[in-house]
Amino acid sequence: MFRYPSTATERFDNAKVWINYVVTIIKSYIGKNVLEVGAGCGSFTSNYLSFINNLTLTEADNKNFKDLKEKFHNYKNIKIIKSDNVRKIKGSFDTIIYFNVLEHIKKDNAEIANAAKKLKKNGYLIFLVPAHQNLYGNLDKIAGHHKRYDMNFFNKKRANLKIIMNKYLDSVGYFLYFFNRIFFKKETYPSKFKIFLWDKIFVPITLIVDFFIFYKFGKNILCIYKKI
Repeated sequence: MFRYPSTATERFDNAKVWINYVVTIIKSYIGKNVLEVGAGCGSFTSNYLSFINNLTLTEADNKNFKDLKEKFHNYKNIKIIKSDNVRKIKGSFDTIIYFNVLEHIKKDNAEIANAAKKLKKNGYLIFLVPAHQNLYGNLDKIAGHHKRYDMNFFNKKRANLKIIMNKYLDSVGYFLYFFNRIFFKKETYPSKFKIFLWDKIFVPITLIVDFFIFYKFGKNILCIYKKI
């Protein structure tokens, strides 16, 4: 269903300011029994472990799966499963998280419906996805993204799901990404240096800008559903 290149996950693993920004926003919606689908190398995972009791991670990429096993081998409350099918995951969860995963899944509407079935009543389903199809470029192609999203996709009525949060993030990053596509047309993955500059200099700026524009514009969309 999706295979996120380990090169990309490893480079973005160092984007600590961005990761903390996202986790801070969703913190209150993370329950005690959590499923993170397509966990990559665990970039986000490490930042919310203190909030939970039990965690199930799934990953389809061989290297990322191995990295997860090594990274969390001392945690008895973490189960790591090599899988790309949420329907095969046993149990039900308080929170199910998709960080930069839904864009890899062609039948994304079906994926949301299947994930909802694994969610406990009053549980939360969290999605972080790339926004704006006009930004679709080499990184999206090489990473296996089927598309980038707009708000209309998440505003659809979905059975047993109620929208709790639906906002854009990284307004400054939109322009950085846009101009990078123009001037570095052949680039696939951003360099470690570019990620460093974006994360350490521009993300702190975008935190402020996002707030003052009421999260109405940005490079990513964060959506949270509640099961009713």
